[in-house]
Amino acid sequence: MPLALYALAAGAFGIGVTEFVIMGLLIDVSKDLGVSISAAGQLISAYALGVVIGAPLLTIATGNWPRKTVLLALMAIFTIGNLACALAPDYWTLMGARIITAFAHGTFFGVGSVVATGLVAPNRKASAIALMFTGLTIANILGVPFGTWLGQAFGWRATLWAVTAVGLAAFAVILALVPRGQAAPEKSDLRADLAVLRRTPVLLGLATTVLGYAGVFAVFTYIAPLLTEISGFSEAAVSPILLVFGGGLIAGNLAGGKIADRWLVPAVLGSLVVLALVLATMSFAIHSQVMAVIYVGLLGAAAFATVAPLQMWVLEKAQGAGQSLASSFNIAAFNLGNAAGAWLGGAVIAHGLGLGSLTWVAALLPLAALTVAGLALHLDGGTTSGAPVSVRS
Repeated sequence: MPLALYALAAGAFGIGVTEFVIMGLLIDVSKDLGVSISAAGQLISAYALGVVIGAPLLTIATGNWPRKTVLLALMAIFTIGNLACALAPDYWTLMGARIITAFAHGTFFGVGSVVATGLVAPNRKASAIALMFTGLTIANILGVPFGTWLGQAFGWRATLWAVTAVGLAAFAVILALVPRGQAAPEKSDLRADLAVLRRTPVLLGLATTVLGYAGVFAVFTYIAPLLTEISGFSEAAVSPILLVFGGGLIAGNLAGGKIADRWLVPAVLGSLVVLALVLATMSFAIHSQVMAVIYVGLLGAAAFATVAPLQMWVLEKAQGAGQSLASSFNIAAFNLGNAAGAWLGGAVIAHGLGLGSLTWVAALLPLAALTVAGLALHLDGGTTSGAPVSVRS
C-alpha cells in the first residue's frame, strides 16, 4: 500500500481521538466548567451534529480545490479547532469549538476515501479505504485510553493539547506523502454534484449505512451497563474488555475491505447478516462472562466489517459527478446512525424493556438495512456495475 494511505490513516487517528476521548473525560470537564454531567455529554452530541452539517457544506465549498489542498485545509481546521477547545474559557466556547472541529470530520473521510481509491489498483480500492479507517480503529484502542489517562492525570485540557499536536503531525505527513496529482481537474458543477443525491440507489445506500450503524450504537453506547449489570463485571473491568472491542474493530475493518475488493455486493449483504446475528445471539452470550468478552470482540469485528463495503457501495453508486459529496454524506450517515442508535437504545431502556432486550431490538436494524440494500439491488437489476469506481484525478 502507498505511504500516502498511512498519512490519511494518521489524520483519521487524530479525528478518532477527538471524537471519542471526551467520553472518558466528562466528569473532569463538568467539574472544571461547572456544568452537569448531562450538559457535558451534549459535547458529544454537538460533535455528531457538526459532522452531519459540516460534511456536505465543506465538501461543496471545496469542490473545485485539488484534493490534497482540501485534506490539508481540513487538518488545519481540525488542529485550530482542538487548540480552541484546549483554550476554551467556558462551556459554550468549548461547545462551539467542538462543532468547528467536527466540520472537518465528514469531509476528511469522504474526500479521503476518494483519494485512497485513486492511489491503488482497481482491485484494492476497498482495502485502501479500510487502511485509512484503521487510523480510526487504532484511535479507539490506543488513543482514547491514553488520552483519557492523560486528561485524568494532568487535566482534560492536556488531552486536547496532545490532540492538537497530533493534528500538526498529521498535517505534516499529508503534506509530505500525499501526491499532488490528487486533484479535481475539471471545474466542479454544484448542480451536477447535488444531482447525485437525487439518485435512488445513492439514497438507499445512505439509508443502509444509517440503519446498519444504528444497530451497532444501540448496543455499544450502553456496553458498560450491559457488562456490569448483566454479565456481572466490575466497573474496573470494562476498560480492559473494551480493548477486545478495539481488536475486533481492526480485524473486521481489514477483513471487510479485502472481501469487498473481490465481492462488493456479498460483502455488503454478508456483513449486515453477520452483524444482525452477532447482535441477536449476544442476548444469550451476555449472561456468561467468558462469552460476553468474546462477543464484545465479535461486535467490534462485525461493526467495522461493514464500513469499507458500505463506503465503497456508495462510491460506486455515485460514479462521476458528486462522488466526493456522496462519500462525505455517507460519513455523515455513519454519525447519524450513531446518534439514532444511542437514542433508540435509551428509549428501549427508558420504556421498561430493560437492558436485556437491547441486543434483540438492535438486531432488527441491520436486518432493516439488509432490506434496503436488497431494494437497491432490485432497482439496479440485481447487480452492481462491476466497473471500477471512477475517480477524478
